[in-house]
Amino acid sequence: MSKSTETLVIGGVPRADLLPLEIRAVHRGKRGMRSMIYATLGVVLLVFVATGTSFYFALTAQIQLQAEQNRTAELLVEQQKYADVRVVQDALATVKAGQMVGSATEIDWKAYIDQIEATLPPNVLVVEIAIDGASPLVDYGQPSAPLQGMRVATLTFGAATVALPDTDAWLVALSKLPGYTDANPDSITLDEETGLYKTVVTMHIGEGAWSQRFVPEDQKVDPNAEADGEVDADADDSGDAANGEGGE
Repeated sequence: MSKSTETLVIGGVPRADLLPLEIRAVHRGKRGMRSMIYATLGVVLLVFVATGTSFYFALTAQIQLQAEQNRTAELLVEQQKYADVRVVQDALATVKAGQMVGSATEIDWKAYIDQIEATLPPNVLVVEIAIDGASPLVDYGQPSAPLQGMRVATLTFGAATVALPDTDAWLVALSKLPGYTDANPDSITLDEETGLYKTVVTMHIGEGAWSQRFVPEDQKVDPNAEADGEVDADADDSGDAANGEGGE
């Protein structure tokens, strides 16, 4: 049986804790209180900083708003000085709009009839003319037949000739007029008393004949574009027909 040996330490540092536990608890409580006070002061300081920043931005925005309101008031005062000018400008704009609407379907019939007479042979005399045009407020009646073109006016004229007229040549010449849609000779009669042949031709006219008096130059439609397109289409059809007959 072994015996335990005890070691005796000589010269060690003597230690003795005679402080009551209650005192140590009080010290720990004071340290916790100080930490809580510091944290509270930090939160209060942060709130003050945030509040000051918000107040600064709100004050700046209010100042800017007031400045813009003052500027708006100044502009309104300046506008009042030119109120009469604005009234005149509005009146001019209304007049221009009225001109555009009122003349939207206008055709210079005097000039157009002169062009018709210029296309006819010299020995042809136009004796009567009847015109049925579109209105700015009511759409012009369109044909029900599928092969007839769109039109904005119908012009019927009677022409007198000494000899039997070549109506095919007349129709070819008329097809070169602006806005030409189609034309047909309605009748050819001989006046026994005068010995003259009277031919009645009905001509349908498209938008290309509009005078466009009040339309700005950069917005005007070329009056010859529609007629040229129709003439080219007729020429192509004639060429195709000729080629077809030749092929047969």
